[in-house]
Formats: sequence, structure tokens, C-alpha cells
Amino acid sequence: MSQRVLTTESGAPVADNQNSATAGVGGPLLLQDQHLLEKLARFNRERIPERVVHARGSGAYGHFEVTDDVTAYTHAAFLGEIGKRTEVFARFSTVADNLGGADAVRDPRGFALKFYTEEGNYDLVGNNTPVFFIKDPLKFPDFIHSQKRDPFSGKQEPDNVWDFWAHAPEATHQVTWLMGDRGIPASYRHMNGYGSHTYQWTNAAGEAFFVKYHFKTNQGIRCLSTEQAQELAGKDPNSHQTDLLQAIERGVHPSWTLYAQIMPAADAAEYRFNPFDLTKVWPHRDHPLQRVGRLVLDRNPDNVFAEVEQAAFSPNNFVPGIGPSADKMLQGRLFAYADAHRYRLGVNHTQLAVNAPRATTADNYGRDGLMAANSQGRYAKNYEPNSYDGPAETGRPLAAPLPVTGHTGTHAAPQHTKDDDFYQAGELYRLMSEEEKRRLVANIAGGLAQVSRDDVIEKNLAHFHAADPEYGRRVREAVEALRED
Repeated sequence: MSQRVLTTESGAPVADNQNSATAGVGGPLLLQDQHLLEKLARFNRERIPERVVHARGSGAYGHFEVTDDVTAYTHAAFLGEIGKRTEVFARFSTVADNLGGADAVRDPRGFALKFYTEEGNYDLVGNNTPVFFIKDPLKFPDFIHSQKRDPFSGKQEPDNVWDFWAHAPEATHQVTWLMGDRGIPASYRHMNGYGSHTYQWTNAAGEAFFVKYHFKTNQGIRCLSTEQAQELAGKDPNSHQTDLLQAIERGVHPSWTLYAQIMPAADAAEYRFNPFDLTKVWPHRDHPLQRVGRLVLDRNPDNVFAEVEQAAFSPNNFVPGIGPSADKMLQGRLFAYADAHRYRLGVNHTQLAVNAPRATTADNYGRDGLMAANSQGRYAKNYEPNSYDGPAETGRPLAAPLPVTGHTGTHAAPQHTKDDDFYQAGELYRLMSEEEKRRLVANIAGGLAQVSRDDVIEKNLAHFHAADPEYGRRVREAVEALRED
């Protein structure tokens, strides 16, 4: 029986379904990659009306205050002086489940922030883990499909979950995070947040730096065991929402300290692994944490639907002094997030109160569309340039340009000297105490032992063994013991 050929929606054969087209090896993505855009655009339109991912969420308002001078690295105005405060809206969420799902589940948590700066809104969209399962956005719809409800059974299937991970060795690091002790936060207040992606900062002199964000909870890390989470999810499916709401209402305002890892842009090419790979962390010994400021949440929304459900975060909402990197996952999300909001909330979702700028005014030529509220009067023009004193371009880019070389095409990520899908997962495992390792192995085996195909189990076991031989052996023994019962 011949192998079926994967095609686009129009029936054209797909040459490469693993790597997005880039401007040279390691370069940014290309708008001409029809397969990527079609795949992401179709994926964004699969659910009505809830979010495809991060559907179950909670939010709160607060402020960010600068505590340390970072003007040597960025000229972003909201980071421009010690003591400066900027209003913020935060949304926390689970990733895989539907809007009615329980909060206390083993799942990454979204950690999204909207800074209402005087230069426009800056959206930082991250998670409570510093890494992710995949490194190319072309694989994102497939990954989420494997984790969501099966089209036939209507529930999450271990066969699908572990089959995808079996074919994605780069997921081993994030799987180790997810199945470890931090896989189920006790509340949104008791977890860290990470920008996860690599971003670019540019200073007033035009010098470029790459940066990773770390929001360290000031409440301390608290997590749940699998058994505790199952009990809590049954008693109060809204446990994280309840905790955040009640804490703020009684005046206990959660806070996080923001640290940044900073790398001169010139160092990226020769770094020992690809610094734009979302499945890897930058070791702190290479790039120590530098304190930036403090995030405080002190006000609950008045209407969850209007302010939490309609909140729209797009990583392409940058401000002067901050921009993207060649991180392929980030590049894909620059398109996908904004497109999802246009579909889900309408093209004028940026005019909703929670999404509109607060410290400045949006002034552009966007008009009409569903729920338009920006006619701007009979004399306002909707084209540029014009002779009627309409808003004009500044000619000043938000961030430094990214150099590109080579030929267009569906390139695999460039190989650095120490690129590896398993080393950092092994490092994480070896940092754990014996009790942490025992719980990690039990969590993995509990899911993997439910898989019906032996070849899928073997592929996953090989990943854990490649990360650390002891890790792989212990998972194998635990899976075999469960399957014999």
C-alpha cells in the first residue's frame, strides 16, 4: 500500500511539513510560505467562539514599576527610569482544556501581560515554563491537535499525546518540566512566568541585545501533587480563579520580580547552541539574571467576559526599543495571535476597553468592519499620505534590523556546536532530588503506560534514555510494571 501524500487545501503536495520557509538558514520567516500561513490561519478558525488554546483563564489589573536601570540595553520609555510605573493587565490560563475545564490540571499555564505604555501597548505573551514542546510554528496545529479532544472519542487520548511526542524529540525538555513537580501550580500566584521566547532590545545608540524575561513569584513556588490536584479539581474546578479573585479582594496583592537575561546580538551566531530555540534555556552561568522591576496585581476586573475573555494579546505589539528575534516560534506567533483575535473578536477588537491604549491614543487609518467605532468624523481621511494633516510615519524603526543571508526555502534550524534535543532535559533531571525523580517517573509512566502501541512507547523511552540513561531505565521499569498489572 503506497504512502498517501500530504497536500495543501488546494491539493498541492507538501514538500516539507517540519520546517517553515526562512530567509536563509536561521533567518526570519517568509510571508510567501503559503503552507505555513494556510495551516496557521485554518487552525485559528477551528473553534467558535472560545480560544483554541488558553481558553480557560483569569485576569487582573495592576502596575509594573522599574527598580533597576536597563537603559544601556533598551530605549523603551516604560523602562526608562527607576520608579516609573506603567498600568498592566495580566491574564493567566491553562492551555489544552476547554473554557469549562478545571484549573488544577497538569498543563502549562499561560502568563500574558499587556503594558499600557505611553508609546503604545506592549504585549508579552509567555508561559510558566521557560521552554516549549516544539521549535517551529508549522508543527503547532499538529501538536495542539494531539493534546486536545480526539475527533472520535471526544476526550484527550494518551495514544495521541504520546504519539506526537514520540515524533518530536525536541519536546523531551518540556515534557520533563511538565511531568515534574512544577507541572501543576497550586495557584496562579504561586508560579513563575517566563517570556519563553527570545526577544530583542535596542538601546538609544542603536545597539542590539537579545533578551529572555523571567518573572519570579514573590509568593514562593507552590505546586500540587497529582493526587492533590485531582482532589482539588473535583472540589473546586475554579480553584485558581477563586484564589486570585479572593486574594486581591482581601488586599493580598500578588507580585513578581522581573529579571532579564541579556546577550549582545553579536554573540548569538557563535553561541554553543541556537539561542533562538524555544526548547532550550540559556544557562544562568552564561547570562546571569539582571533585575529589572516589579509587577503587582491589585485590582480585579468588573466583568470577566468583557475584560478577561475579550482581552487580546499579540506578541507583535511591540514598542520602540523592543522587537522580535529569529525565534521561529515567535515569528509564527507574530502572525497567528493577531489573526486569531481578528477572527474571534473581530477586526476592531483593539477598540475594546481592555485592549485599547490607555497612556496614548491609537491614531491610524483603519476604518469600518464589524462593530466599528472609529469613524473619526467627516473630514478624516482613510489613506496616507494625505494633505489633511493626518497621522504620518516616523521613519524610526522600533528595533534594530535583523541581518539575513542565504537562499529562501524550508530550512531546518541551523546547527550550533552544542545543539541537542536531550542534553538540557538530562540536566534538568539530574538537578532533581531522589523524591522529585520518583514523582517525575511516576507521572510519565502513568500516561505512557496507557498507550496502546508498543512502537510509540519505545520511541518515547528512547528520548528519556538519550536525556539520561538512568532516567530512561526508570521510566521503562515503571511503564512495564504498570502494564503488567
